[in-house]
Amino acid sequence: MSSRQENKKEIIINMEPLETRVAVLDDGKLDDFFIERTGEVQIVGSVFKGKIQNLEDGLQAAFVDIGQKKNAFIHYWDMIPEDTVRLEAEEGVKTARSGRRKKYPPGEMIKKFPVGSEIVVQVTKGAIGTKGPRVTANLSIPGRYLVMMPGSGLKGVSRKIGDAKERQRLKTILGRLPVPKDNGFIIRTAGSGARKTSFARDMRALLETWADIERGIKEMPAPCRLYKEPDLVERVVRDSLTEDVDRIVLDSRERYEQIKGLVSKTSRRAKGKVKLYDGEAAVFDHFDVERQLESVFRRKIWLKSGGYLVFDETEALVAIDINTGRHKGGKTQEESILEVNMEAAAEIGRQLRLRNVGGLIVVDFIDMKHKRHQTQVYRAIRDALRRDRARTNILPISDLGLLEMTRQRADVSIRDTAYSDCPHCKGRGKIKSVESMSIEIHRRIGEVFRRNRRDKAKISLKITINPTVLDRLRSEDEQMLIEIERKFGGQLTFVSEPGMHQEDFSIINAETGEELYSSVEH
Repeated sequence: MSSRQENKKEIIINMEPLETRVAVLDDGKLDDFFIERTGEVQIVGSVFKGKIQNLEDGLQAAFVDIGQKKNAFIHYWDMIPEDTVRLEAEEGVKTARSGRRKKYPPGEMIKKFPVGSEIVVQVTKGAIGTKGPRVTANLSIPGRYLVMMPGSGLKGVSRKIGDAKERQRLKTILGRLPVPKDNGFIIRTAGSGARKTSFARDMRALLETWADIERGIKEMPAPCRLYKEPDLVERVVRDSLTEDVDRIVLDSRERYEQIKGLVSKTSRRAKGKVKLYDGEAAVFDHFDVERQLESVFRRKIWLKSGGYLVFDETEALVAIDINTGRHKGGKTQEESILEVNMEAAAEIGRQLRLRNVGGLIVVDFIDMKHKRHQTQVYRAIRDALRRDRARTNILPISDLGLLEMTRQRADVSIRDTAYSDCPHCKGRGKIKSVESMSIEIHRRIGEVFRRNRRDKAKISLKITINPTVLDRLRSEDEQMLIEIERKFGGQLTFVSEPGMHQEDFSIINAETGEELYSSVEH
């Protein structure tokens, strides 16, 4: 396969036994990133039939048993479906009720939902830390071009489709579709440019899914799962394969034909965009994704201008500090500060997507004297957040030079997925988890085998690692190591080094003693 061409938007998929990673590249620059690990239970988007466990009038919320380890949390105002809630959630449109929630007097909700009664809910936020999942009774089932909202009469077009003529065309198509009573539909961004037949096909598939859910509601005992979102690869194909995407590249021959078939069901033209990668280098190395991913876990992010950002992620909020660093541009000090702040605003929008951080976010921009400069920076960060699928709410820069915003948090951040608390510093710092190290060691072994394979001669490698990581390889991942040996016709020998840091390991040629890879800084 040839190297990446210029001015392209690409989706790169790396599939491995323990982990699937998806990178979205915009002209070669990492623009979005997703990760899903084998064995992890993904429940965001799933629909459950649950049982009310208890109601807390003081919290204006109830707790629902949905069959998970922790009971789900639901606000009173989310227990009764409302079209306005759906409109805000799916289109981001401000309505008359935005920011105002109905308060229920003590004893009112327990009459409608007594303890032990059943309720159908959808997970909007997974369990994070000690908190259980967040759920709502406002259901929405996404398809390729449409989002279906059972029990709603709402019809609309995503606000992200800005062209007035296209919006009108789509509204006409939606108005002519045979939409069943009490089923609302919103046209997604991917629907821009699509034909009426594509919407009709998508609607039929969604109605079939809803029919299955309805059967489950009638026949299955609570608590139970009625609907499950597809895996990461299928979700990305469904949600990210828009007209401006030039190609999808994946490194799994097993999933290649399946994804092509999935794409062809909704768009025969898009079928040709799916490509199989079979190069010698790892697919993320070939497309320069691996190097760019390093910044996702870095506390300090350097900007092209010489300024830099500092990310501090805590349990309650994310603090982002901007500094001029080595920046020397601009005719005056005020212009230099504006240049760094403007560049930082664009980069913050990208970093929030890549890191998947949410909740309260406070940005400390470099102090600006002029109000017009503050307004420029505020607009720049607002524009940068338009590409974000997560809902955001942003306030103007305060008199203290701080910008406050919130970002919807549906799941744990990328940092919390890949790292565990360091046993030595009790959480004050971060080291890669044993699972992450196992994945990295597998990846590097494959890379070393590919790079040093000559005339198909058998290569013997000696890998020195931390004892804790070796225990993981022996107890859980031994079969995958055997598969690597078989695939490359090589031999692996592992040596435990008690004094070695958990993140460090080295690979040498067992016959010549040549060091082929080392993560240890010399």
